[in-house]
Formats: sequence, C-alpha cells, structure tokens
Amino acid sequence: MLVHLSIHNYAIVDHLDLELDGGMSAISGETGAGKSIMLDALGLCLGDRADSGVVRPGADKADILASFDLADIPEARAWLAERDLDSDGPCILRRVITAEGRSRGYINGSPCPQADLKALGELIIDIHSQHEHQSLLKTDTHRRLLDEYAGSQELARQVQLAAQRWKQTRNELERISSQGDEQRARHQLLSYQLEELENLALGENELEQLEQEHKALSNAEALLGACRQVLELCSESDAGNVLSALTASLNRLGAFGGQGGALAEASNLLASAQIQVEEAVGELNRFVDHFDADPQRQQFLEERLDSIYTLARKHRIQPGELAALQQQLFEELENLNADDQAGERLSEELAAYERHYQEKAAELSALRSSAAERLAAAVEQEMQALGMPGGRFSIQLQAINSEEPHANGLEAVEFLVSANPGQPLRGLAKVASGGELSRISLAIQVITAQTSRVPTLVFDEVDVGIGGPTAEVVGQLLRRLGERGQVLCVTHLPQVAAQGHQHLFVHKRRGVDATSTAVSKLDETGRVEEIARMLGGVDLTEESLAHARKMVTNAQAA
Repeated sequence: MLVHLSIHNYAIVDHLDLELDGGMSAISGETGAGKSIMLDALGLCLGDRADSGVVRPGADKADILASFDLADIPEARAWLAERDLDSDGPCILRRVITAEGRSRGYINGSPCPQADLKALGELIIDIHSQHEHQSLLKTDTHRRLLDEYAGSQELARQVQLAAQRWKQTRNELERISSQGDEQRARHQLLSYQLEELENLALGENELEQLEQEHKALSNAEALLGACRQVLELCSESDAGNVLSALTASLNRLGAFGGQGGALAEASNLLASAQIQVEEAVGELNRFVDHFDADPQRQQFLEERLDSIYTLARKHRIQPGELAALQQQLFEELENLNADDQAGERLSEELAAYERHYQEKAAELSALRSSAAERLAAAVEQEMQALGMPGGRFSIQLQAINSEEPHANGLEAVEFLVSANPGQPLRGLAKVASGGELSRISLAIQVITAQTSRVPTLVFDEVDVGIGGPTAEVVGQLLRRLGERGQVLCVTHLPQVAAQGHQHLFVHKRRGVDATSTAVSKLDETGRVEEIARMLGGVDLTEESLAHARKMVTNAQAA
C-alpha cells in the first residue's frame, strides 16, 4: 500500500509530506484547495505524462516521491526482482520534472523509463478518476477481473503459455518449411557430389603414392640409364671403378700396418666407404633387376590421377583437399536430414500444443461463462444502491475469430453498462458521465475486491451527482473496501467522509507573496468540525456539530 507521499514544487504545492495508513482515508477540502493536485502528482509517479507547466512558478523543478509497502503484492516484488530493482525496504517511485520540460523517473533510486513506472504502478495502485488513469476502461482489466472472480488465473496463465508455445513452434516450422524448395535442391546436389567422391574412393596418402609412382614410370628409361652408369662407375668398368680403386688404396696402406694415428683412421674410413659403395651397388642392382616399366600400369596411373585432378578442379580446391571436402559435404547433408526430421517432429508438437490449448481454453471459457453471470448480477445489484435505479450491467464474451490459438483464450471479455433505464448497453469506455463511471467502477471493485491483486484503490470524487441515502451507501461501500486494503477517496459529501477510518483535510496556506496547498490529518475534534462544514453551515453551530458527531459515531459503530 501507499505509505508516504512527498511533493515538492508541484503546481501550488510548495512542500508536502504525507504519511498514509491502511483502511479508508477520506480527503476533503474547499473547491480549488488542491485535492485533485495530490492525485495528479501521484499519477506522475505512476507514469502519467507531464509537462513543464506543472512546476511551481519560481522553482527549477518539481519532485514527487511515493513510497509503497509491497509485502502483500508478490506480483510487484517479482516484477522488481526480474529487473534487479528490488530493495529490502519500501519501494520508492520518484518523478522529477524540470522547468524546461524534461522528465526523469526512478524506481528505488535507479533511473527508469516512463513505461516502467506505468507498468509497476498498475500492479500496486488503481486510480479511479474522471476518465484518467482508469484501468477499468481497458478490456484487459475486464478479462483479468473476471478471471480473478472466477478463480481461473492459473488456468488463464496455462492458456496463455500454451498459445505462446504453439506460436513459437509454428514459427520454427514455418522457418524450416520456407526453406523447403531450396533445401531439396541443396540436398540433391550434395547427394550427387558425395556420390562422386565416394565413387572416387580416394585412400589415405594415395595421391602422394600415385604421384611418386607415376613420376618414376614417366622417367623409366632415363632412370635405368642413370642406374647402369652408376653401376659401371662403381664396380663394372674394366678401365677402373670406385670399388677397385678403394681396394687398391686399402692394400697400399695395409703394407704399412701398425702405424696408428691418422694413417689408421684413414684406413678405417676407406674401409667404411668400400662397404657403403658395395651396399649401394647391391641396392642399385636390385632396383634394376626388379624395375617394371609396364606401359599399362603407367596408363592406369595417368587415368587415376586425371580423375582426382578433374574432381578437384570441379570443386575449385587442391587435390589434397578432397577428403576434407567429402567430410564437410557429409556433415551438411546430415544437418539437412536432421531438419527434415525436425520438421516432422515440430508438426507433431504443433498438433499436440493445439490440442492442449483447445482443452485448456474450453475449460477456461466454461469458468468465465459461469462467473460472468454471477459477477454481472452482483454488480448490477450494487448499481441500484448507488443511485442508478434501473441501471444494467452485463459481461459480454465475444468469440475471437482467429485461426490460431489466442493468448487470451477463445473469447474477448468486455464490461457493458446502461446507467439509466431505456438506454442500450454500451462499453464502459463509452459511458459519458465521469461520476457514473466512477460509481460503476466502485460497484465492480466492491464485488471483486476479495480477489483483486491491487491493494490500493483511489477514487476521485466518486460522489459527483449523488446525495442523500445514495451518498451514505457509497461511503459504506468505500469503507468495506478499506477494510480489505487501502482506499483514498476525494469527496465533497459528509456522508462519505464520515465513513473514513481517517480524514485528511486539504486547505490553502496563504503567505505574503504566495499561496500553497497543505494537508492535515484531522483528529477526532477536527474531523467532526470538517464534516459539520461539509454539511453546509457557514458558521459551525451546536446542531451541525452534533449532527456531524453522530454521523462519525454511527459510521465507526457500523
């Protein structure tokens, strides 16, 4: 509930700090004293639009701060927690408007946009003024109130969630389906390309081996000639060869055996060279003996390499990258296959979500239909007591013509009213009289207060155009509301003011150079005197005071 309101330099308010209690607070004062200014300032903290004209003349800015106790409003606490704006103490909403017209909003000290103030404000307070900040003008509020009255909030949440899931699944399915033709063409291309690569069946390191073998076959004659020439030089030349030279050298040095030192080392190196040359000769002989310059083999190698090179050119890559390309194409094809499977799965899920939605939405519709009749009858009965004899109230459940699940269920909910006999039922937003709208709103709030999630209700002059017994009924209804939460009521009628649990008196404080608005919380004596003034006496008499005292006593005893 609202526990504190601080207003600085707003309109004719210089400085105002007001502590507020639970229950019903009656707010009275002479016309023009500034009663509605308090509510207008509060509206700014709740996200209403503002302009520089609201700043008190001579001041550089207007500053309004409202503190709320959210102990009994879990929705508001959750809203703050989701945005990291929660605090341990009261929730503080603040609005600053400069003389130049700039506006800044704050929630618990953190800057925030005007929309956030409005969103949070709708969870914690409901101001019923003449067409302004009036949640009952919104059909969303009609639906919420009916669901709260029917006890179907959780079912309504399930319907909304089912519709959201259906829409998300439908969007994903459409995304996949919209790619259908393109994906099918891509699937066909990938399958063909993979088939080519699989038919090629390029083995690991095969390309390197093929290229080496092909190079050898292509140079067979020159290679064999070179090998034979080396064999001639190393071992076969009668005129002299490497092995015979090494043998002669070792024999010549061997005649001087036992010398040691460098001579011995040289002999060892020559012997090693002889061995290595002999091994090289042996390897060359084996190569020459086993070398097969098969023309058919060479042709096969050329055809195999040509297939590899051609496929690489087709894909514009190096031949050595073909294996990686094959793996890449395989993975892409698997993903396309997965999308096809996902499409089938999403189609099944979509049908399941729609069945679940229809089941829950039908159940919700039945609850709404039953509760609508009871709520309409109860509100209509209250309207008769509120000075609208013959007034009618109805709740219209209009089927939503939609081919897809709607988040609000199968029907739109709208409150219809006829304030006077003979008038047709019309939507609340089309009711011309602000006073009638306020009283109808009061009737609705009285009935739904036990299930309402908004604990603070503000009524600005709901008694316009009424008097006598009806005014007393209005006061009694407001007091009943105050017993369940917090009610702030601006009133001109003593019958209403007498019903308050506390009384706030708004008056002008005149100084030498300026006039400002002040608010006093009246004690018992002051309250009786104010109600006596409201009864119409210019001068307070014993009779008017006695009448006022009796009204207050009867209200407190009721």
